[in-house]
Amino acid sequence: MTVADPIELTIEPRVRSLGEFDVRRVLPAAKRRRVGPFVFFDHMGPAVFPPGQGIAVRPHPHIGLATITYLFEGEIMHRDSLGYAQLIQAGAVNLMTAGRGIVHSERASDDLAVTSHLHGIQSWLALPLELEETAPSFIHYDAGALPETTSGGCTVRVIMGTAYGQTSPVLTHSPTLYLEVQLPPGAELALPTAHEIAVYVVTGSVRIAGREYAEGMLAVARDNADVRLHATAETRVMVLGGEPLGARHIWWNFVASSELRIERAKADWAEGRMGQVPGDDEFIPLPER
Repeated sequence: MTVADPIELTIEPRVRSLGEFDVRRVLPAAKRRRVGPFVFFDHMGPAVFPPGQGIAVRPHPHIGLATITYLFEGEIMHRDSLGYAQLIQAGAVNLMTAGRGIVHSERASDDLAVTSHLHGIQSWLALPLELEETAPSFIHYDAGALPETTSGGCTVRVIMGTAYGQTSPVLTHSPTLYLEVQLPPGAELALPTAHEIAVYVVTGSVRIAGREYAEGMLAVARDNADVRLHATAETRVMVLGGEPLGARHIWWNFVASSELRIERAKADWAEGRMGQVPGDDEFIPLPER
């Protein structure tokens, strides 16, 4: 690595099982806990479920974060303790702000009876200190609500924040950048300059400053670096970043600036004080470790 290299470090995914299928996780990692407000980043699938099988994440709690679900293929039925029941499909966004606490489930929809597919990204964003105890909320954005543009032959969807002259309507709690970019072979794209920014390769491969980044790799840029992507194949990447919010503790599904707050959340879930998902009586118990 040279001083001129705009990439500070590369994170390779760790495979984690969610029971019905595996995910590739790049955040948090030992080498890097967060990028901007992003503290968790899972690549789900692509997975194929035979009839009668599908995603079945039982009700579980969150505090101190916002979750954003974005699918390339398939659909998930979201239900939560606020009473929302919302189907998310490819290109749409489910934004759930946990704040002081929320419980939700993610399950297969009506496609359970047929062969179904699932491919997408699940990420968590830390909340600013003043919003850690905010009231929980849920907002769904249809696929048509997200702005899309082209640059250098590449297609860019602005999921959160502002880039390439487009601003997403998706709520942000702090300065955030989140993009889906599709690059044809040989295309080049200069990324927006941000205090903290990273590129995750969903499919295909890109070259940055002469170095190759393949599917599943997260390339974390140096602060305010000039990052230019060169597609070496038909490629899809996610660009994520924004202003950092400081250190956070993560335990299971809880994110907080205080370890004491996480201990209180553990007790609240174990003792049934965090609410229930209407119509879904199952739950994931508190881990023993």
